[in-house]
Amino acid sequence: MSYSNNPYLPKVLAKAINMVKQEGKGVREVARYIGVSPGTVSKWLKKAPSHGSVHEIETRSSRPKNSPNAIDTSVVERILELRDTQRKKGPEVIHEMLKREEIQVSFSTVYRTLKRHGRIEERSPWKKWHLSGERPKPESPGKLVQMDTIHIMQSKKNRMYIFTLIDVHSRWAYATASQKLSAHLALVTFRHAQKVSPFQIDCVQSDHGPEFAQHFTTYVQARGTRHRHSRVRQPNDNAHVERFNRTIQEEMFAEIRKYKNNMSWMNRSISEYLQYYNNERLHSGIDHKTPNEVIQLLQRS
Repeated sequence: MSYSNNPYLPKVLAKAINMVKQEGKGVREVARYIGVSPGTVSKWLKKAPSHGSVHEIETRSSRPKNSPNAIDTSVVERILELRDTQRKKGPEVIHEMLKREEIQVSFSTVYRTLKRHGRIEERSPWKKWHLSGERPKPESPGKLVQMDTIHIMQSKKNRMYIFTLIDVHSRWAYATASQKLSAHLALVTFRHAQKVSPFQIDCVQSDHGPEFAQHFTTYVQARGTRHRHSRVRQPNDNAHVERFNRTIQEEMFAEIRKYKNNMSWMNRSISEYLQYYNNERLHSGIDHKTPNEVIQLLQRS
């Protein structure tokens, strides 16, 4: 039988043959039903088993009998070895490393070898692209606010989550802990942050986590705030909130360790820390001022 990637074709072939042999239907009738030419059905019949009902017929492999231009197995093994031992480097880096080892092989061969052996992480066909548009300039508070989530292990199976939010211009921050991770809880966090913040949030930027998917985008933008996603695998796009995530984990290390299984006490400790962070802590990135001092100076001017 001819080669095909269609996983359902073996059963389609068997059905066509059974319709002719078991049900007594004509070749042309079966061809019209399946959607192929009568000659194709005739070829299937010649290659089918002569007796009994057929349940499934495997398709013929597309692999050629001879491959005179195939690369040596030692090269294939070296490509896979570099992929597995060099922290999952991409085909471009592996190709360059092979050249330095004086192994002459094309980039396309390296890529096809990695793909054939399942070493290429391909994008899911179900994952949607997020068209975020141009990144706004954080010229004033609320122009660009970054949002993220911290994952903290409570045990081998359970986690606690801290939703974090920071204004790029003033460094004003907000955070809250949760036992679960969802778009609804991300919305609750954003809504409360907007309620207590001393400025209007014009644009919120996040990564591509499931908590910041379409449901979050629809709600936020329906209320006049733009939502944009950072570039995939580019954590520097959200550098300010990533740095805040590190700061809050370092400066609240004892509290997180003590209250990570008690959400009410965890959120009480976070609230106390945010009062310190926004009103007392001096930030070198804003000329050693506090976030609220920056906001008050702008309001007076």
